[in-house]
Amino acid sequence: MIQLRQKSSLFGALLLGVALFGTGCKDKEEAKPSGTGKTGETTSTASRGNTVTGDTIKIGEYGSLTGDNSTFGISTHRGIQLAIEETNAAGGINGKKLELISEDDNSKAEQAKTVVQKLVSNEKVIAVIGEVASSRSIMAAPVCQDAKVPMVSPSSTNPKVTAIGDYIFRVCFTDDFQAVVAAQFAWDQGYKNVAVFTDVKSDYSKAFGELFAKRFKTLGGKVAAEPTYQSGDVDFKAQLATIKGATPDAVLIPGYYTEVGTIARQAREVGVTVPLFGGDGWESDQLIPGAGTALEGCFFTNHFFSHDMTEPHITSFIAAFQKVNPGKQPGALDALGYDAAKVIIEALKRAKSLDSVALRDAIAETKDYQGVAGKITLDANRNARKEAVLFKIVGKEFKIFKSYRPEQVGL
Repeated sequence: MIQLRQKSSLFGALLLGVALFGTGCKDKEEAKPSGTGKTGETTSTASRGNTVTGDTIKIGEYGSLTGDNSTFGISTHRGIQLAIEETNAAGGINGKKLELISEDDNSKAEQAKTVVQKLVSNEKVIAVIGEVASSRSIMAAPVCQDAKVPMVSPSSTNPKVTAIGDYIFRVCFTDDFQAVVAAQFAWDQGYKNVAVFTDVKSDYSKAFGELFAKRFKTLGGKVAAEPTYQSGDVDFKAQLATIKGATPDAVLIPGYYTEVGTIARQAREVGVTVPLFGGDGWESDQLIPGAGTALEGCFFTNHFFSHDMTEPHITSFIAAFQKVNPGKQPGALDALGYDAAKVIIEALKRAKSLDSVALRDAIAETKDYQGVAGKITLDANRNARKEAVLFKIVGKEFKIFKSYRPEQVGL
């Protein structure tokens, strides 16, 4: 049976109240040592990273279980937890049960680094899953790289994440693909003059905006305006007035749901009537409540998953998810959390020994693994080459509108 370590005083309450959230970046806190127990002993050596020596295999998770992007962390955690529970119910790995140790980074980059240091050094986990937000993954990944403990991000899309080192992986596409898809989509829709409104505090947003503009111009498009904002802002009307004056055909907002809903409402209030579109940072059931009807008919790129899909492996996942989350529909982040955990679990089965270095090598060999958010093959840069979909917002629903494979956009 899974043993979930609760590392945040709010974590237990969050799990009890998760049904209220649905599916779906700098403070530093002093790390406090915590007991590891006797059943899951793991040792650490300079050459082999962390090694399993007891009767449980400890896997770490860090995410935004509280804070500004809490729906990201809660949704991802549900998927990870499901994968761990399924594996333990089937007997574990070589007779050893998996133990998931979850840390809350409070949606803060510095806190992400602190909690990952605890996972790697104090808890001696054999692998780490996280984060969703690229800024937090970029902050924490060097800890895993230095400790020779593999880190698998479910959904950090900034290309810099895996460039940190050979122990850093992801099971999602990257922004240099997602942004190209967004540019091709805009061109295909007949948007020739697009404004780009980016969050200067977000590595994800900045990379997405820059990569979109580069490809869109190559296609023959024009960037009408490039105003910026900062996550946490609540008044965007000055920038939106600038956008209105540039008379774009559409507006790209490569940000997170936390600001996008407010931006959309204020855009309509100042007279910006053209379509708005964005990326996977919009994925949250809190997007529509924040926007009202302001995003009706708008679009965003996302990972290849929808609860409307009917493939057997997807319907099986949905059924298993709903068994433990009654009345809920999984989203892309639930699916990606599940896939990240399953890639590690499958690699544990293939690893030559139960240490983090051998596990890293096994993860790197992942090829054609059928995840619920698309088939996963990790390339030489430890990135997943996958299809992306465009969702159209219709009422309170996200409906699949179009999809693009890498080869369709010249990648």
